[in-house]
Amino acid sequence: MSRLKVLVCAYACNPALGSESAVGWNWVLAIARRHDVWVLTDRMHRPDIEAFAQAEPTALSQITFHYVAERSWHYRHDSRLWDWLNHSFLRPAVNLAYLAWQRAAYREALALRSQVDFDLVHQLTLVGFRFPGLLWRLGLPFVWGPIGGLENTPWRLFPALGVQGAAYYAVRNLVNSAQKLLLQRPRRALKAAAGGVIAATSGIRREIQRTYGIDSTVICEVTPPTLSQKDPIPRRHGEPLRLAWSGEHLPGKALPLLLDALHGLAQAFDWTLDVYGSGPKTRRWRRTAAELGLQPRCRWHGQVPRDVAIAGLRHAHLFVITSLKDLTSTVLLEALSQQVPVICPDHCGFSDVVNAECGIKLPIDTPEAFVIGLRDAITGLFRDEARRRHLAMGAGIRARTFGLDAKAAQIHAVYKRVLAQDHERLRENGDLA
Repeated sequence: MSRLKVLVCAYACNPALGSESAVGWNWVLAIARRHDVWVLTDRMHRPDIEAFAQAEPTALSQITFHYVAERSWHYRHDSRLWDWLNHSFLRPAVNLAYLAWQRAAYREALALRSQVDFDLVHQLTLVGFRFPGLLWRLGLPFVWGPIGGLENTPWRLFPALGVQGAAYYAVRNLVNSAQKLLLQRPRRALKAAAGGVIAATSGIRREIQRTYGIDSTVICEVTPPTLSQKDPIPRRHGEPLRLAWSGEHLPGKALPLLLDALHGLAQAFDWTLDVYGSGPKTRRWRRTAAELGLQPRCRWHGQVPRDVAIAGLRHAHLFVITSLKDLTSTVLLEALSQQVPVICPDHCGFSDVVNAECGIKLPIDTPEAFVIGLRDAITGLFRDEARRRHLAMGAGIRARTFGLDAKAAQIHAVYKRVLAQDHERLRENGDLA
């Protein structure tokens, strides 16, 4: 199959940011390895994209960016006000603002289609199932994904969320369940994308099949950064075990589970914990660490540039994830790329990525059982440096399987299938000569 002309809608797409912006950016780069890409994205990303293009003039040769005209009522995920609204009970206002942006993007798409003979269109970011965009209305072969957001937070884990967190996620579960059943936009878009639906995780794939009766292809939404070329960091005799944790400080990230586990290890052996990120729970979590007597061993770095955080991970012996609700999490692939073994819950996208060669997945039937599992896993790797080194070597190998080349091949296979199905449809309808 020759290079296609692909129109992509990626509201979040930025080379200098993490999370969804990194998802959009890396997927666009992966698509461009085999195809020519036109990208509809938000105007706020323009300075960073143009700075990247100036520094790497050949890297974007197959990509053309179009910046959707900005309006005051459009959602901006770099705004403190919008960020606060997004994590409050006023989130429906954010949804409406983002839908307004998608309508503006569709108008741009109509104008572009009159200029370019696109082979295929792809709705990329944001990845939430509530927001399929409007590109499927163009009547062209349509791909949607990676899709996330369909899974609810397990009720059995609510005791670990705190009162405020439990209230928020309880409402989210109820709203999420209702929207899966009632929203018509996702149903129409999924029908239009039949054969071209991409789920971010195996769990999301099961939810799409269960709710909509449509099969999908699982492609991890995140991509590792540049892989470390150095040998894994060894832990020398008598050296503390260096643990790292990273993420937005929200109830669902559940750092206190790790703090509880470490409280039981305070006198067992020497360790340190580097905490990256910030958020509404930072003050509460620091107070918890102090109450448990852990503060002298904890370093709170706050929100740091992505390259600084990755450099910090490079010097860790273990990376720990405690998220109770997630997709795959960018920091997981960042840790693996730096040859750092991972301990994580056996759910969400972590189950798809982490295997026995790069980390330890723990059952999370109850918060209490998970804390005990964390404590045992950390202790076991402290006592068995040979195994920890083996997992570190495996981490780098595992990260490579999620790199841009692998993702480009996976996306290409989806495109090929969608175009074949469209060709067969046209043939059956007699629209082909």
